[in-house]
Amino acid sequence: MTLLAFFLGLALGIGYWLWRQKKLYRQLEQILRLLPSGAEGVSLPLLSLLRRGISLSNQHCLELETQLKIDQQILQVAPLGYLQVDEENQLIWCNEQARLLLQLHRWEPGQVRLLLELVRSYELDHLIEQTRHQQKPGEQEWVFHPDCADAAIIAEMRSLTLRASSWPLPNGQVGVFLENRQPLVELSQARDRWVSDLAHELRTPLTSIRLVIETLQKRLQQDKERQWVDRLLPEVNRLINLVQDWLELSQLEQDPSKHLSLKSVELHNLIYSAWETLEPLARQKQLSLKYFGPDTLYLKADSSRLTQVFLNLLDNSIKYSPNEGTIHIEVTLLPTEDAPNSVQIHIIDFGIGFPESDLPHIFERLYQGDPSRRRHHELSGTSEDLPVRVTTGSGLGLAIVRQIILAHGGLVKARNHPETGGAWLHIELPSS
Repeated sequence: MTLLAFFLGLALGIGYWLWRQKKLYRQLEQILRLLPSGAEGVSLPLLSLLRRGISLSNQHCLELETQLKIDQQILQVAPLGYLQVDEENQLIWCNEQARLLLQLHRWEPGQVRLLLELVRSYELDHLIEQTRHQQKPGEQEWVFHPDCADAAIIAEMRSLTLRASSWPLPNGQVGVFLENRQPLVELSQARDRWVSDLAHELRTPLTSIRLVIETLQKRLQQDKERQWVDRLLPEVNRLINLVQDWLELSQLEQDPSKHLSLKSVELHNLIYSAWETLEPLARQKQLSLKYFGPDTLYLKADSSRLTQVFLNLLDNSIKYSPNEGTIHIEVTLLPTEDAPNSVQIHIIDFGIGFPESDLPHIFERLYQGDPSRRRHHELSGTSEDLPVRVTTGSGLGLAIVRQIILAHGGLVKARNHPETGGAWLHIELPSS
């Protein structure tokens, strides 16, 4: 009886041991599948394959660590700043350039701290959250004001214009590249000041030249001599207008509040007043204006500046509209007519529209668009259908329009209308 119990216990022990061995074997096979084998077609015992896989995995980890160190060394000497945050917006790593741009003197490599504790920048935080939420690259440019607790050196710290480009990473992490745009901003400001000073100095002699030409026109009797003076006067006037436009644009950019006289303005009447000024030009091409929107709508704006905007945009629409066509102006209130906080104005024509390559540069200074568009307009002046009206713009009109709209707290965009094929100017202004 004792012997039977012994063999029964032995059988149970051996069975349990075999079950444990089989289970261990399956676990080892699962682990082996996760490891690089590097031994395809080679028949080896399981433990040997496991040792080989662990060795290859360790080698792979060393290679990854070496590559990571190389990447970090490259980023350390890169001219762009780079920082990386985890899913909780904790700063994981940044290079030396990012530490200099964002004044991250309180952060040390290997230290994990909330980015908000180190950098007080709403724009940067918003960009990171937006990139993580949308899982798409993003870009943001803003003026960064470094935070400093030392009152002794706060006067020496300078604000920087930064451009950040973000990229979504696995596990909710986000990488951000930082570019210092301040040198370009200062260079652009210096250029604008230099050109503005030059324009200011040119205004007086050009005015004197025009007075001399007008005096000569009155005194010259022979037609052959007078025709040269008649050709000279429009060119001088064009130069004077160019100088005046540049000075006006510079003043609006430097301090728009000093050059705006805000008061209650009725938009519908203002638009039709601008159209009546241009009606002789529109009548030559038998153009009409169609207005869609509220009959009475008041804005807090500078009446003369806003009139200048519509004169410029409607003049361009008249230039490039076909004969006997229409120009549409659509005004809508957003989000609702009962509770509006912005006014949208759409100016749509049925002309040739903008070349796609010109659209990103429409509102830049001295940009006159694709030569084929200008050539089409100039040649159309000699056709039978369109009257002779060849004009050469200064390239500052739309730049002034944009600056006036920005000074009012609004925005302006240009594109081509999908139905008419013509130009589509979109203006958005705050509602009073």
